[in-house]
Amino acid sequence: MSAARLEAALATARDAGRLALIPFVTAGDPDGATTIAILLALQEEAEVIELGVPYSDPVADGEVIQRASERARRGGMTLTGALESVREARRRGLLVPVVLFTYFNPVLRQGLEPFARAAASSGVDGVLVPDLPLEESSPLREALAGVNLAWVPMLAAHSSPARIEASCDAGRGFLYSISRAGVTGARTDLPPGLREETARVRRLSRLPVAVGFGLSRPEHLAALTGSADAAVVGSALVRTLEGARPEDRAQVARGFLAWLRGGLGQAK
Repeated sequence: MSAARLEAALATARDAGRLALIPFVTAGDPDGATTIAILLALQEEAEVIELGVPYSDPVADGEVIQRASERARRGGMTLTGALESVREARRRGLLVPVVLFTYFNPVLRQGLEPFARAAASSGVDGVLVPDLPLEESSPLREALAGVNLAWVPMLAAHSSPARIEASCDAGRGFLYSISRAGVTGARTDLPPGLREETARVRRLSRLPVAVGFGLSRPEHLAALTGSADAAVVGSALVRTLEGARPEDRAQVARGFLAWLRGGLGQAK
C-alpha cells in the first residue's frame, strides 16, 4: 500500500475522462464488522475511500458526521480499531486506496512513527489530518514518507498561488480543496464560482484536485466535472446509511454511489 497507488488510481480516472469518487464513512458506525462490509461494497463504485476515525471533538465535521462519530465511539471504535478494520478488509479483498481521516491528537498519543508504521502495515495509502496546519505538519509528513504513505493537504478553494504551491510541495496523493468555509455537511447548492475556483486550483496544482464539503447530488458532481479530478462525498452518504439497517448498509452504500455515478453518465 502506498502513496503511488493512490496517485495511480486518480490518474487512471483522469485519463479515462471521469470524475473520481471518494466516499467518506466513519469507522465503527455502527460497528467494525459493518464498516468492513461497507468498505468492500464501496470499492465497486469508488476510486478511493476515505475512512474517518471517530473523535470526541471533530472541529471540521458537521452534525451528521458528529453523530456517526459519537455512535462509533460508544461502540468502542478507536484509531487502532479503524486500522484493524482496514487490515481485515484488505484480507477479504479490498483493493482500492484508502485515505485515513483522523484528527491529530490520537496520532500524537500513539506516536508519529508508530502510527505511520501501523497505518502502512494495515493497508492505508494516505492520511488526512484536518486540524494539523501545513506549517506544523513536517514531523508527521516525514514519518509517513518513511513508510511511503501520502500526507494529503487540505486548503480552501480561494487559497493563494503560493499556498497551493506549498501544499503541493508538502503533499502527495491529491490536494483536498474545501468547497466552502465552515464544517462538513450536505448542501442543496454549490457555492457561486466554485467551478471556476476549482479550475484555478487545478491549473496551479501539481497534484490531482479533489473537492469536498457539501457535495450531495449527481448535479453537484456534474458541475465539477472537467474542473476537478475527484469529488469527496461524506455527509450525504453517512446520512443515508444512518437511516438504514446495519445489515443493509453495505448495499445501501454501494447503491448511493451508483446513483451518483449514474447521474454523471459514467461507469468506473
